[in-house]
Amino acid sequence: MERRNFIGILGTAAVAAPVLGSAFAACSSESKKKIFTGHEFPNLPYAYDALEPIIDAKTMELHYDKHYRGYFEKFMAAAKETDAAASPMEEVFAKITQYDAAIRNNGGGYYNHSLFWENMSPEKTAISSALEKALAENFGSVDKFKETFATAAKTHFGSGWAWLAAGSDGKLFVTSTANQDNPLMNDSPKQGKPILALDVWEHAYYLKYQNRRPEYVDQFWNIVNWEEVSRRYDNV
Repeated sequence: MERRNFIGILGTAAVAAPVLGSAFAACSSESKKKIFTGHEFPNLPYAYDALEPIIDAKTMELHYDKHYRGYFEKFMAAAKETDAAASPMEEVFAKITQYDAAIRNNGGGYYNHSLFWENMSPEKTAISSALEKALAENFGSVDKFKETFATAAKTHFGSGWAWLAAGSDGKLFVTSTANQDNPLMNDSPKQGKPILALDVWEHAYYLKYQNRRPEYVDQFWNIVNWEEVSRRYDNV
């Protein structure tokens, strides 16, 4: 079943997500300026219980409707009197050191979660041949990439994110960032375009996995939306 068709038959939480120009535009900076229509709070692209048993419904509801919504609302309030209110998030992050902590932290939380929801799916999806080839070239194989990514997620100290990203040279790399930072920020130690994101804040997994972050990370592979991740890679 097509993912969007699947979405249509779910409950009220499963309405199709509107296009979030700030998070999902994959084109030149000039083109993004033309299509950007403002920051939006997208609907979750599946029901709260759609990712069970990997992610339980209660965690999903709290994560999306409390944490994520909070980041969005606080970002909008902080951005109101700045040019960040009228700029795609990629452009905000490109000069993040010019903004205050409220924009950095809440803007990162808003953007990072927008990617996170979309790179998970209740349906089984296949990795594209292009991404599979790139992962093999950069890590040795898809399985070795998964090991590298999982290690970054499991060993990251404290709250943060694990990332697969593409550098300016087109090469893929794995990194992790603290709090709500991401590789697009101009002071990130490793800069690049995010391809895959995994939230390793405790609120993302603690109700189900408690202190067993490694188990959460290992289970994540069962719900990765490889179709979306491959699309992001194609648009690097």
